[in-house]
Amino acid sequence: MKKNILVIPGDGIGQEVTDWGKKVLEKIALKFNHQFDFDEALMGHVAIEATGNPLPDETLAKANASDAILFGAIGHIKYDNDPSAKVRPEQGLLKIRKELGLYANLRPIKLFDELLGASSIKPEILRGADILFFRELTGDVYFGEKKRSEDRKTASDLMIYSAYEVERIAIKAYEAAMKRNKKLCSVDKANVLESSRLWREVVQDVAKKYPEVETEHMFIDNAAMQLIKDPKRFDVVLTANLFGDILTDEASQIAGSMGMLASASVGDKIGFYEPIHGSAHDIAGKGIANPLASILSAALLLEISFGLKKEAEAIVNAVDQTLKQGWRSADIADYTTPIDKKVGTSAMGQKVLDNL
Repeated sequence: MKKNILVIPGDGIGQEVTDWGKKVLEKIALKFNHQFDFDEALMGHVAIEATGNPLPDETLAKANASDAILFGAIGHIKYDNDPSAKVRPEQGLLKIRKELGLYANLRPIKLFDELLGASSIKPEILRGADILFFRELTGDVYFGEKKRSEDRKTASDLMIYSAYEVERIAIKAYEAAMKRNKKLCSVDKANVLESSRLWREVVQDVAKKYPEVETEHMFIDNAAMQLIKDPKRFDVVLTANLFGDILTDEASQIAGSMGMLASASVGDKIGFYEPIHGSAHDIAGKGIANPLASILSAALLLEISFGLKKEAEAIVNAVDQTLKQGWRSADIADYTTPIDKKVGTSAMGQKVLDNL
């Protein structure tokens, strides 16, 4: 198989971890006799510094010409401390999602048994948890009209959805549920929000086409509690952009760390694959970031965009083997981890390559 893969390292630790995602893809190409041609582009803070634009036209052109995109992270502390900044790294990410029609964000939350002790949640509650989140990605308050009064004392963000936006991601979620345990939970706030009432109505209509799937509707506040109280009750979770952003970060504690969670943003054409963590400038350049989420994102890329399930499984098995051997980056080490098993970004990435 011959494919073009665009690598966008982005900012902070994105540049460090994405390097290992790419190396794993190169190793897979050699091992399974594929040809992956790589190109690289700027986005985020580094793009603003170089061009003044968080998503340069050149990057968008390269994205449209690729078969899949492996992304790192964006963000910088200077923007966190200056909420009035007109140009921000996050604008690049939102724009590329919109331009490429990436309306469905898939976030698998699967716990490796070796990391049961890495979470703050009791092992007996966690063991066996396996959740697939479908987060809508191009609507909601992130894309709704934003206003600030002339005196800067009042602000608003429009939470907006159209029926077709809800329907298309609901179909993807139900199709996934049919291949899993035929169980889906739709999360909203329909007791308060009109946009959530529309969301629930559309999901109920889509559910009629999938009578084999057990559908549950849950308010966001209850879902946030149940996710920690009993994560095994969930299988496929379908929710809106804002709620999905929050719930999946919360769910990172099920897997032990954000450094373990991969994601796929898909539409009807090009797939965009990234770890769910941010640019983490507090640890950038220290060589201690966990590369496993980027490596697992590469596995999702192979399976979802290219249909290479065997190759994707090889990567997941290599990660599992690395953890079984006791190797730990700082974020997933605990008090039982021997000092000689605590490794940095490069050593952890190399262990996965060796196990491949």
